[in-house]
Amino acid sequence: MAQDFSAMTKRAVILDCDPGQDDAVAILLALASKDDIDLLGITTVAGNVPLGLTESNARRICELAGRPDMKVFAGASQPLMRKLVTAEWIHGRTGLDGANLPDPTMPLQEQHSVDFIIDTCRTASDGSITLCPIGPMTNLALAFMKAPDIVPKVQEIVCMGGAVKEFGNTTPAAEFNIYVDPQAAKVVLDTGIKLTMMPLDVTHKALVTPERLQRMKDLNSPVGDVCGGMLDYFNRFDMTRYGFDGGPLHDPCVIAYLIKPELFSGRNVFMDIEVTSELTMGQTLADWWDIQEKEPNAYICDDLDVEGFFDLLIQRLAVFG
Repeated sequence: MAQDFSAMTKRAVILDCDPGQDDAVAILLALASKDDIDLLGITTVAGNVPLGLTESNARRICELAGRPDMKVFAGASQPLMRKLVTAEWIHGRTGLDGANLPDPTMPLQEQHSVDFIIDTCRTASDGSITLCPIGPMTNLALAFMKAPDIVPKVQEIVCMGGAVKEFGNTTPAAEFNIYVDPQAAKVVLDTGIKLTMMPLDVTHKALVTPERLQRMKDLNSPVGDVCGGMLDYFNRFDMTRYGFDGGPLHDPCVIAYLIKPELFSGRNVFMDIEVTSELTMGQTLADWWDIQEKEPNAYICDDLDVEGFFDLLIQRLAVFG
């Protein structure tokens, strides 16, 4: 089922992330898409690696893209109610293993991510801000808990997280981003804001095969070289564990959706998130077949035009030269 995108315009976006190699590619795609995305700022959260690395990694990527002017903020260092779980076994010790980028020189903004989200929304028109969490949703949850008055300001939340018809990738039940802070994800879901979700069901189709990886390397640019190195490293985990033909580009699916939503298809469903059972903690329970006959509260993507996605990505990364 496709959505109606006839009225889509340039988006005012806050990108909330925990870089991570796939987050890094998502940042690059957003920065390369000025005609489609007005990137207001990048907020960072602990997730794939601790906060000190995620905020530093975000700035490294901005400098790689020639955008030291982009505002990067540090946010929550811990989930709302649970001990932080990180993913160095996938992303490496730095979170960007394979990239070999220098330490950033651009400044980290003094304001906390949560306060930046609140202040930006409060000064915006109703329904004008798109929030894109591609890591644990701790920053967004804290913002909505601290300032519920910002809810009407948000047009849509487009997130990477969850698994609907697939198993999880952190536990048999749960995908990493939701598992790290399921309570935060539920706070965000329960705001009632329009939510579009990119679960493993769709991101596991966006595989960086050797041929697609070579297309990035063939850009013959610093960005192409860094993406090639990062994804060479990143791919090894999923190719080994799942037998995939390449590693999945989870987070860039969110940005591609903002630019060219017709690449994706999915279904409006009712969804809830498990926050009490340790056995299934963080499971995203989507009523795919409308068994409960409840009002849908999420648009969940489960398919994409894979070649169109990679054509868009390579075309946009080429703008960096």
